Amino acid sequence: MTKVIIINGSPRKNFNTAKLLKEAARGAQDAGAEVEYVNLYDINYKGCISCLICKRKGIEQKGLCFYKDDLRPLLEKCLNADAVIIGSPVYHSYPTGMMRSFLERFMFPAHTYMIDKQNGGLKRVLNHTLPTALIFTMNATEEQFRQHHYDVVLGDNEMSLRAVFGYCETLYAFDTFQYTDYAKYDCDLFDAEHKAKMRDEQFPKDMEKAYEIGKRLATITKQEN
Repeated sequence: MTKVIIINGSPRKNFNTAKLLKEAARGAQDAGAEVEYVNLYDINYKGCISCLICKRKGIEQKGLCFYKDDLRPLLEKCLNADAVIIGSPVYHSYPTGMMRSFLERFMFPAHTYMIDKQNGGLKRVLNHTLPTALIFTMNATEEQFRQHHYDVVLGDNEMSLRAVFGYCETLYAFDTFQYTDYAKYDCDLFDAEHKAKMRDEQFPKDMEKAYEIGKRLATITKQEN
C-alpha cells in the first residue's frame, strides 16, 4: 500500500495549517494511501549540526541523517515513504524554525556535491523519485506575497526539494484568519470582518486544493510504482 507522511510544522495543532494538512491526508486516504500524520512540535530535535558524516568518502549514503536523536526515526520513515507533504505558517517571511530544522535534516543527507557527468547537474542519492509537497499559510495577501518577494523566498524550498527528491509542488493559502477572536488582541492592522470573509469564502477553496494535493501525490506514486 502507498504510504504518505503528513508533517505539521506549525505549533498549532488545529488551526489553518493543520486543517489544510488534514484535508491533504483525507485526499491521500481517498486515493487508497496509508497516511501517518506528525506534529513536529511534539518532537525534541535540532537542525543540522554540520557533522558532515553524510559527505565523507567511503560512507554508504542512503540519504538518512547520521545524527541520532528523536527526529531520526521520522526522517527514516520519510525516506521510505511514497510521498511526503509538509506544512507551515509563514513567520516573518519564512517557515517556522521547526520546519526549517526538519528540512535541513531531511534534505542535506540526500543532497550530494558530486557532478552527474552522464546526465548533468548533481548526482542524487535516491535512485527513485520521492514526491513532496509544501503547504504554506500566511497573513499576507496575494498582492503582499508578490510585493515582498515571498514567491522567491518560499519558492526556494520547493526548488530544493525538487532538486533533491525529484518532485515538489506548493500550495499557498493567503490572508488567513489568525485569531479566534480579533477583539482580544492588539491588531488594528487587520480588518476582522475581512478576515472572517476570507475564512468563510476563500479558505474552503484552499481546503479543496489541499485535498487534491493529497490525492494527486498518492496517485503520482502509484503511477511510478
